[in-house]
Amino acid sequence: MGDRITYVGLDVHKDGIVVAVAEGGLRGEVRDYGRIANTPAALRRLTGKLGQEGVALRFCYEDGVIPARRYRFR
Repeated sequence: MGDRITYVGLDVHKDGIVVAVAEGGLRGEVRDYGRIANTPAALRRLTGKLGQEGVALRFCYEDGVIPARRYRFR
């Protein structure tokens, strides 16, 4: 487990996912990461970019009235 935590917020839509990232800690920076495609490959790329050595990722999502597709990462 990493000694740092990055929180990733996902606002899921049918054609894309809006991503926000917050660094852990009391004064952690919160920023808009941007929009990615709503595909397993795009989510894998995102986790690869954000999940560096020593960083633990924590995800939450908001999917509105349309159920979000949930993917398992291995």
